[in-house]
Amino acid sequence: MLNIKKNYVFNNFFNSKMKFISLIIIYFINIVLITSCAKKDLIKDNSNKPFVLTTFTILADLATNVAGERLLVRSITKPGSEIHGYQFTPSDIVRSKGAELIIENGLGLESWISQFLNSAGDIPKVKLTEGIKVLAIEGDVYAGKPNPHAWMSPKRAMHYVDKLVEAFIMIDPEGELEYKSNASAYKSKLEILDEELRNSLSLIPKDRRVLVTCEGAFSYLAHDYGMEEAYLWPVNAESQVTPKRMINLIEKIKENDVPTIFCESTVSSKAQKEVAKVTGANFGGIFYVDSLSGRDGPAPTLIDLHKHNLRLISEGLSVNSIKD
Repeated sequence: MLNIKKNYVFNNFFNSKMKFISLIIIYFINIVLITSCAKKDLIKDNSNKPFVLTTFTILADLATNVAGERLLVRSITKPGSEIHGYQFTPSDIVRSKGAELIIENGLGLESWISQFLNSAGDIPKVKLTEGIKVLAIEGDVYAGKPNPHAWMSPKRAMHYVDKLVEAFIMIDPEGELEYKSNASAYKSKLEILDEELRNSLSLIPKDRRVLVTCEGAFSYLAHDYGMEEAYLWPVNAESQVTPKRMINLIEKIKENDVPTIFCESTVSSKAQKEVAKVTGANFGGIFYVDSLSGRDGPAPTLIDLHKHNLRLISEGLSVNSIKD
């Protein structure tokens, strides 16, 4: 009996020790991997160009178009990431080393940015929505708070471009002419996109211009292009599908006989598909809003994002679209 107890104690001690050793090994492997990834990034970006960091992929695309070849631009979040409540990692902090500027959207979109900056150190930042004409969220628990999705209107995205020019000149005064030239060329593309949106959306019958989404991210587009907006929740940071929210949306769809409804790529479309089933509306597909797609996806740039969304809206709300 004594031998059995000794063996039991020994086995427990041995197993606990092995678990502890395993945890130590895993910890050091993670440190090595993080450091290795950081070194690869540093090797890849080994140049005399200033390095700037954006909070999400859409801002990175805008910044790249303005920066041209003078700056290195990297996004903290990857394509497909939910940006409102993003949880940054130690490797994100490591990769921020050497950044001369952090570019954020502002208006409460990146709830995590202050904590990130506390961890990353003293890096200057710029808010691209500073000075923009803000639309307030209507109704629900976020009523009166600013809607942060201003880039969803090409007209408002031009303000982002101007802010980027100012910020880049501050860190690289010698590049002023190039930044201004790049910005002018890109704003010309946004003006063409603005006209394309305006012409295409004007073809949708007025009684069908109700854009139903999961998140209330289309307020600026709806306001600037003659649409009405309805949604399941105001922002993804508050994405709980309550019975009240679902009932209100179902009533809105039935009252307006909305033929097609949509959702976004960074959230689950399950609840919205249930709304479609109850109302008889079609589920028209997935919009890109808070994130670009990968390079091989339908929205690798902001302009591609708008064209993808426009195609879905036009197909879903056109006079030829009928409910199931």
